[in-house]
Amino acid sequence: MGGLPKRQRVAAYAVILRDGEILLSRLSESVTPDELWTLPGGGLDHGEDPRDAVVREVHEETGLDAVVGETARVYSAHLPGAWREGRRVDAHALRIVYDGWVPVDAPEPRVLEVGGSTMAAAWHPVAAVLDGTVPVAPMVLEALADHRPFQRQRLAAYAFITRGDELLLTRISPRGHHSGSWTLPGGGVEHGESPRTALVREVREECGVEATIGDLLTVHDVHFEGTAPSGRREDFHGVHLVFRGTIDDDAEPRVVETGGTTDAVAWVPLAEIASGERPVLDVVVEALRT
Repeated sequence: MGGLPKRQRVAAYAVILRDGEILLSRLSESVTPDELWTLPGGGLDHGEDPRDAVVREVHEETGLDAVVGETARVYSAHLPGAWREGRRVDAHALRIVYDGWVPVDAPEPRVLEVGGSTMAAAWHPVAAVLDGTVPVAPMVLEALADHRPFQRQRLAAYAFITRGDELLLTRISPRGHHSGSWTLPGGGVEHGESPRTALVREVREECGVEATIGDLLTVHDVHFEGTAPSGRREDFHGVHLVFRGTIDDDAEPRVVETGGTTDAVAWVPLAEIASGERPVLDVVVEALRT
């Protein structure tokens, strides 16, 4: 094989996961006569940044607009005798594999590039890939074996605001995890922001009212793996500071922020929460115990 022409190719790909599925591209019959699926991505143009390349390739192969992380894994494959451009070559493939994600409300994938190396794009169950039901290129299995969800720790502040025997709660929109459940008004603390300042801002954004923040009632935390509103798969650890809060007696809470993770706000009877009639997150139950 030493006399074969040498060809080196650098390509960028993305592992894009969603609720137990992975986004894959099917190689065209001009590449292989057999059904074979691989990660969306492809070769870098001369002078092109790998992250720009993979976003471009994902769009061409699946029609979806992806976001990719800052870091990647690199795989090297030496393929002497590989068939390239109608002849045998001594091939060396460098594959840069990023973690990627698409919005949770992204449309179904479809191939935009005509006459390329991809003939179809689809979501496939990861289990079907791992057990061999879906035939995939070895790179897919390598990337899945190395993949770890993005670790995210989030500090948030929430308000425990009562009116008689009612508690002020907000409902999580379809854009948020635990969609349809009710929780305390509040949200993430920005870098350098005081938790109390953050909570005043969040109550204003979610409920349209000005809150006065009192004592810290309890600290609650939750740890789970799931899909973030951005579409990124995350190993999520939330630390929740729950403060007592008050609002003016004549204040009328209403959702102000549009397109966020809150789609309703209401005064909820405590008896309705205790009976389980109203689905609430654990942070609400924890706050009621204090």
